[in-house]
Amino acid sequence: MTTPTTTPAATGAAVRERHILRVHFHLPHEDPDLYEELIELLSTLTPLVQPLPPLAADLDISGSLRLFDCDGETLARLLQIRVMALHGIETSIGLGPNRMLASMAADATEPGELTHVPATPDAIARFLRPRRTAALPGIGPKTARTLTTHGLHHIGALADTPLLTLQRLLGTAAGRHLHERAHGVDQRPVEPGELAKSLSARHDFPRDELEPAAQQRALLALAEELGLRLRTSHQITGTLTVTVRYADRSTTSRTRTLTEPTQHSKALAAAAYDLHTQLGLQRARVRALTLRAERLAPAAAASHQLTFDPVDDRARTVETVADRLRARFGPTALMPASLAVPDRTRSPRERAAAHRRHPGGANPERKPAALRAPAPTQHTGPDTGPAQHQEPQP
Repeated sequence: MTTPTTTPAATGAAVRERHILRVHFHLPHEDPDLYEELIELLSTLTPLVQPLPPLAADLDISGSLRLFDCDGETLARLLQIRVMALHGIETSIGLGPNRMLASMAADATEPGELTHVPATPDAIARFLRPRRTAALPGIGPKTARTLTTHGLHHIGALADTPLLTLQRLLGTAAGRHLHERAHGVDQRPVEPGELAKSLSARHDFPRDELEPAAQQRALLALAEELGLRLRTSHQITGTLTVTVRYADRSTTSRTRTLTEPTQHSKALAAAAYDLHTQLGLQRARVRALTLRAERLAPAAAASHQLTFDPVDDRARTVETVADRLRARFGPTALMPASLAVPDRTRSPRERAAAHRRHPGGANPERKPAALRAPAPTQHTGPDTGPAQHQEPQP
């Protein structure tokens, strides 16, 4: 049996006795206004709050324990009670000596629960070593496959691997970074700041999605939603981020600065497709996709590069007309063909026969005028009994 090992940096991190919370808000839907209120609520416990929109935040409560005269777990439970009492929102909280451990603890926590990783080398080793390497922040699918190929399936095996070996496998910087993370070292401070102004949309798959085509259709729907929200609020975005959540609750993000700030769905979808391709997911078990627009600015400040291609102008004209239709008849009034749900309740032959019988989408229950029974004769004279049918006089 391999004895858990720790680095001097990990021991030093434990000595400092930092207490970091990672809070996940389980909102029924993404609500930027409610999220901002929740961040203000967290700020009543400590000024060191770093928003992580759209659903999380990091808190450094090291200085608040003496103020509230309690330990980290008690303060975390107090936070959960306040959020539930004031907003009716459940939270998952991870408590650890640094941001990485708090984040991993929160990811492994059910709604309404708390997971605490004590700031001791043995406790850190017990928490990290049994977990898969893919659960370690900073390891994407490609790096996970490389590590798995060399037999490094768990964080414990990664921690026992010599630093020089990891650097030969992954490169100097990446090897050192993962070596420190595998030993529970994370020196990043909680950096408070203003809430980042952004818009995001998320798609949750009903089951683990393996097909890239289905993932791209979801990205197209998210780009359409974000584009409509940007145009409605008269804003443009300069940066686009795609976040992938896997079946093991780990996430990977890729960000791109757009060539020119935009609010048009076609440009957003193209950038999202490129980011999705760069991730190299292949047959990864994807549970959710999030598309986030950042660096928002007023649309009045936008500039557009003119081209000699009329296709771009026609696409923008069609988009304007589509927005008017959606505003009047709902968001599903007009959508890309790839997002339309086909009629699978009848066979193609039955659908073709129904179209021939009722061209133009008429109601099949409604007969043509020539086949409907004549309306009953209304008698407007004195009530002398049922009206009699009379033959026209020659």
